[in-house]
Amino acid sequence: MVMRINIDCSGCYRKVKRVLLDVPELEIHLLEKKQTRVIVGGRFIPQDVAIMIRKKTNRRVEILDIQEFSEDKDAEVMEDHKSMTNNNNWTLLATHQHQHQIETCLV
Repeated sequence: MVMRINIDCSGCYRKVKRVLLDVPELEIHLLEKKQTRVIVGGRFIPQDVAIMIRKKTNRRVEILDIQEFSEDKDAEVMEDHKSMTNNNNWTLLATHQHQHQIETCLV
């Protein structure tokens, strides 16, 4: 889901980030301060999350785009996410077409 939230200063940025970290349904979040956009992902009801962010931050929240994923895509994304990180803070980057070619890089 893509939302527009007015993020004027670093204090507003920290407040929005803190609220996003406190929402258990959100698995992924991205704050774009200059574009005043917030992108979140996970299993949630979009309107409920927007209302919760509005109440906790006291900022106007506008939903710009909602993308729904099927169960197959969700499972595939979660498997990719789990396979990309390991316990040593190394990220394994594998392309879908060439899964036998694995590169490692330090996070």
